[in-house]
Amino acid sequence: MNIDWTSFEQFIAIQSDAQTVYDYWTKPELLTKWFLSDAIFKNESGKILGMGDSAQSGCFYEFDWHVWQNCTESGKVIKANGKDEFSFSFAGDCIVKIKIEVIGNHVKLTLKQSNIPVDDESKVQKRLGCHAGWLFYLVNLKSVLEGGLDLRNRQDQFLGAING
Repeated sequence: MNIDWTSFEQFIAIQSDAQTVYDYWTKPELLTKWFLSDAIFKNESGKILGMGDSAQSGCFYEFDWHVWQNCTESGKVIKANGKDEFSFSFAGDCIVKIKIEVIGNHVKLTLKQSNIPVDDESKVQKRLGCHAGWLFYLVNLKSVLEGGLDLRNRQDQFLGAING
């Protein structure tokens, strides 16, 4: 078996419209409904965007999760086209690309994480760990958008559970 340690791709079908799915990736108030405990985007001048404002290309971000204390992820928005493509740096120099396609009454949301280093620690944390993490969060996004149920763990005593 040959494993590509430098990238992975996964997709999910969500019964929603494309703009809503896009907004759930780019607006802090919506990112906190399925993915993060706190999300901040700053424009290139360092001004913090409003909770309902969409991230733009060139913005910087700071992401925090429930239960993962002192684990702020920061990076830069590489591309935000306002409708169907969003990409950002993640986990160091990795790149996460989101692509949204409408197929019938569903959105096909494809996530690709690339530029993963091939040292042993990166293989475990950034390839295998991120693959598992994104799998859960994509399912959680579907759950939130289709039924309103947020599946995330928010209890410190369950740190490391598969639900974040």
